[in-house]
Amino acid sequence: MKHALTIDVEDYFQVAAFSTNIAPHEWDKYRCRVEANTHRFMEITDQHDVRATFFFLGWVAERFPNLVREVAAAGHEVGSHGYSHQLIYEQSHERFREETYRSKALLEEQIQKPVEGYRAASYSITQKSLWALDTIADAGFEYDSSIYPIRHDNYGLQGGPHEPYRIDLDNNRSIIEFPITTTAVAGLNIPVGGGGYFRIFPYSLTQVLLRKRQKEVDAPFVFYLHPWELDPDQPRVQGASLKSKFRHYVNLEHVASRLDKLLSEFEFGPMGESLKQCQQLQSYRYG
Repeated sequence: MKHALTIDVEDYFQVAAFSTNIAPHEWDKYRCRVEANTHRFMEITDQHDVRATFFFLGWVAERFPNLVREVAAAGHEVGSHGYSHQLIYEQSHERFREETYRSKALLEEQIQKPVEGYRAASYSITQKSLWALDTIADAGFEYDSSIYPIRHDNYGLQGGPHEPYRIDLDNNRSIIEFPITTTAVAGLNIPVGGGGYFRIFPYSLTQVLLRKRQKEVDAPFVFYLHPWELDPDQPRVQGASLKSKFRHYVNLEHVASRLDKLLSEFEFGPMGESLKQCQQLQSYRYG
């Protein structure tokens, strides 16, 4: 089984954890580190002969078009991470639609091929923003990977399947959903899809939970990281809360070695390739 390796291409000053400290109109004041960190990701995947899906933020793609082209030329899949990394449920329908179409068109012009996958900023498709799925489908995306089936203070949508499935929409439309990975333990859904959980949990626990998931579920799982998670020397954001600082900075120095172990122990590929292994997808409609 080839699982999906995904990278959300954004810079350290664009994360939701620091949104109250750094506004989008201030982003250009910060020195970008996303290009060098994305190259480092590519070096690690090259060492393991692994290809991944890179979900690019439109803001990043506009400033680093050659980076998008390099990723595509190296055989990786390019997906969209929206444009401005704002939480969907804090955007108007019109603003979200404009940014979704804008980012997709930008990326497709850069790589000269369709962009099939979408991932929302901070997994912000929740019960409050299910309407966004219609916009994503209307924009022409084949699949979405924005739903994290857990309880969390900033994201999470429970009720749907925990493996790839098809979301039924109005007017006989649908879109494939590849939810972020959880593993069932004693009736609880433990988040083990990557990111902060990969840094907070000991690697041995991540390994055990992913192997449990792999044994119990006959479907690929998805794993995600961000370029800034390979950058323990990134500047520290002043004024952020202790909770935000912990979530963002904890164990950054261990990510590279843990990723090396992960890619040695599990088989990975781009998300689109992983989805092709799913012969029949369960249909589900959110109420």
